[in-house]
Amino acid sequence: MTRHLRRRLAGSALTAALALALTACFGSSQGGAKDNPNADVTITFWHGWSAPSEVKAIQATIDGFEKVHPNIHVKAVGNITDDKINQALRAGGSSAPDVVSSFTTDNVGEFCNSHAFADLTPFMDKSGIDPTATFPAAQLSYTQYNGDQCALPLLSDAYGLYYNKDAFKAAGISAPPKTLSELDADAVKLTKESGDTYSQLGFMPNYHFYESTITHFSAQWSPTYFTSDGKSNVAKDAGIKAALEWQKNLVGKLGGYSRLEKYRTSFGDEFSGNNAFMTGQVAMIIDGEWRAGMIDDSNSKVNYGVAPFPVPDGMADQYGKGYITGTIVGIASTSDKQNAAWEFVKYLTTDTDAVVNFANAIHNVPSTTAALASGKVSQDPNFQQFIKIASNPNSSTTPSSPNGGAYQLTLQNLGYDYESGKQTDLQSGLDKAAQEIDTDVAQSQ
Repeated sequence: MTRHLRRRLAGSALTAALALALTACFGSSQGGAKDNPNADVTITFWHGWSAPSEVKAIQATIDGFEKVHPNIHVKAVGNITDDKINQALRAGGSSAPDVVSSFTTDNVGEFCNSHAFADLTPFMDKSGIDPTATFPAAQLSYTQYNGDQCALPLLSDAYGLYYNKDAFKAAGISAPPKTLSELDADAVKLTKESGDTYSQLGFMPNYHFYESTITHFSAQWSPTYFTSDGKSNVAKDAGIKAALEWQKNLVGKLGGYSRLEKYRTSFGDEFSGNNAFMTGQVAMIIDGEWRAGMIDDSNSKVNYGVAPFPVPDGMADQYGKGYITGTIVGIASTSDKQNAAWEFVKYLTTDTDAVVNFANAIHNVPSTTAALASGKVSQDPNFQQFIKIASNPNSSTTPSSPNGGAYQLTLQNLGYDYESGKQTDLQSGLDKAAQEIDTDVAQSQ
């Protein structure tokens, strides 16, 4: 599975640029929930899956739905990008989709704020679905904005620590680290220098590396990105600052930014067989549940294990949590078949067997509390680690914002400057970032 933050952030820039246009277009939607869901009808479903195995899996889910609802026919269109979704939702008309899924959770705030997606709360109320009892808190969080539940989770991603068991054994390390100080010590112990570079690096903390992003790291501090009135809290949240400081300190312990960057340029693409963890160049990485499937399906010889990502030493009692994200699905506000569309969305997101079967088929984490607890979920020990992380009440996500993930880009840019030494006053950088985030949000409203 190729969902990851860099892809989401690329989409976020587009989302932010389209925010004002979308808000203007969706003030008076012609769609609505006036259709008869028992009538014979065809709805259009747009999704982003394109790999043959993924397309087969989503079609199997559709087939299951149509068996239960023989009057509702689903026309699926795959390999849809966020760009095309935004264009179609702006244009509306008969060619627009009724149901839309996206890998970009950062779009949710904008979809809700612009009313591009219909509010699903009335539909859930009519169906007797209690969202807080149905979905874990983190998954529910990234599918709503400012009280508008305009989307629901359609499978999740959970982040944990992958570690090279053979490298650990050779270094005399008996178990994966549970705290960040243990991670630091293990990373140093696992690092093998070779001239001015490395033959093996214990952990690559640099932000340009794969999934080593500030939002993934800072999740272990459970930060608050925005105040209750929607203002940026990044300059005041102790966890975000601590995460940036921890990463910078580890960069120094492992040889410094420039030396690490030089080694990083020797790595292969993240989603190729030359992934640095899969080749043994890096002994520990932060990554999602999909990585295990990629390793198992590749020619990699790495003998790997999976554990929760370590937590700050002062939060050792919360070990087991992690960063959560995933795919979202919603109903286009322009659709005039919203009741029929809801029957499909309800099945996709709340039918336990449907959720479990789809999750097993594409190696993603289920997104309902019942599905996570189901005995039908893959019992592979490594996959079960991610089930536990996704089920952990302390796991967290990045909240929705009306201009997509622009605030995450701002934080990430600060991280680049801080790790490289360009920004030496972290608090000043955080103050500036908070101001920039507030300005960007205000301009998007």
